[in-house]
Amino acid sequence: MGQQGSDHGYIASVVATYWFVSISMVYLNKMLMSSDGISIPAPLFVTWFQCFVTAIICWVAGQVGEKYRGVTDADGKPSFFSQFPVAEYKVKTGRKVFPLSLIFVGMITFNNLCLKWVEVSFYNVARSLTIVFNVIFTSLLLSQHTSPKTIGCLGIVMIGFFLGSNGEVNFSLKGTIAGIASSLFVSLNSIFTKKILPAVENDHWKLTYYNNINACLLFMPLILIFEHQPLLVASSNGQLFSGIFWAAMMVAGVFGFSIGIVTVLQIKATSPLTHNISGTAKAAVQSIMAFYIWGNQPTFLGVLGIFTVLGGSLVYTLVKMKKNKKPAPPAGSITAPLVAVEKDMEMQTDKGGADVGAAKRRGA
Repeated sequence: MGQQGSDHGYIASVVATYWFVSISMVYLNKMLMSSDGISIPAPLFVTWFQCFVTAIICWVAGQVGEKYRGVTDADGKPSFFSQFPVAEYKVKTGRKVFPLSLIFVGMITFNNLCLKWVEVSFYNVARSLTIVFNVIFTSLLLSQHTSPKTIGCLGIVMIGFFLGSNGEVNFSLKGTIAGIASSLFVSLNSIFTKKILPAVENDHWKLTYYNNINACLLFMPLILIFEHQPLLVASSNGQLFSGIFWAAMMVAGVFGFSIGIVTVLQIKATSPLTHNISGTAKAAVQSIMAFYIWGNQPTFLGVLGIFTVLGGSLVYTLVKMKKNKKPAPPAGSITAPLVAVEKDMEMQTDKGGADVGAAKRRGA
C-alpha cells in the first residue's frame, strides 16, 4: 500500500512538473516576444539565444553523462545522466543533419512569430493544423492510405480552427498565417527526423545538439539582415541589457531543454496515451488560464473552437495509436516513446525549440 502511494505520488509529481514547465515556457516566450518593458523587437535573436542555451546544456549534460556512464543505483538501474552522450560536433555529420536544421529553424521561427502576434488563448488553435499536414505529407510523400476515421478527426480539427478564428476578438491574420506555417514545419520536422536519426546513431540528444548548433549558425545571417537595427535601438536605450530580460531569456532557454526531459519522464511514468491525454488537458488549462492572466477576452465561439480542436486532436491520437499498436519497447530506452514525443511536438512546440531533445519541440 505504501509503495503504491509512493508510485502515485511520483506520477503526480512528474505530471505536475510537465505541466509547469510546458505552460511556463509558453508564457515566458510570450513575455519575451510581446510584453512591454521586457521584450525587444527581435524574435530571431531571442530564438537564437534559446538554441544557444540548449546547445550549451547538451554539451554540459554530455560531460556529466560521461562521468556517470556505467554507474547504477541500488536497484541496478543506470544513472539518469548516463542517457546523455558526449556532445561533439563533426562537420560531416552536421552536413547530414543540415536539411532537418533548415526545417527546424522554420518551425521555431514561425512558432515564436505566431506567439508574438496572437493572443495566448488562441495560440493552440492557430497551430492546430499539424495533424492535417501530417496526413497530407504522409499521403503524398509516403503513399500511405488515410482511413475514414482519420479524415473525420481532421474534419473536427478544421472545424475547431475556423470556429476559433471566427470567435477571436483580437484576430491577427499574420499571426494565424505564422501558426499555419509553424504547423507545416512541425509536420515536416517529424518526417525528416525519422530520416536523419540514423546519421546520429538514432540518438535524440545528439540530434538535439547538432540541430541547435546548426540553427545558431543559420540564425546569425538572418539576425544581421533583419534585426540589426532593432538590436542597435535596444542597445542604445538600455533594454538589451535589462536584468529582467536576460533572466527571462535564461529561464526560457533552460525550460526549452527541460521540456524534452519531462516529456520522456511523463511517458515512462504513465504511458504514451496517458501522456497525450495529459498534454491535451494541459493545453486546455493553458488556454483558459490565458483569459485571466493575459486578459484575453473569451467568446463562445473562441472557447468552443479551443475545445473542438483539442477534442479532435485527442481522438486523432487514439485512432493513430490503435492503428499503430506495437509490442512495448524496452523500459529503459530514452528513445522508446518516439511516437508520443512527436505527438507532443505536434501539440505544442513550446520553446520555439521544441525538437525531440527539446523535443519539440519546440511549445504547448
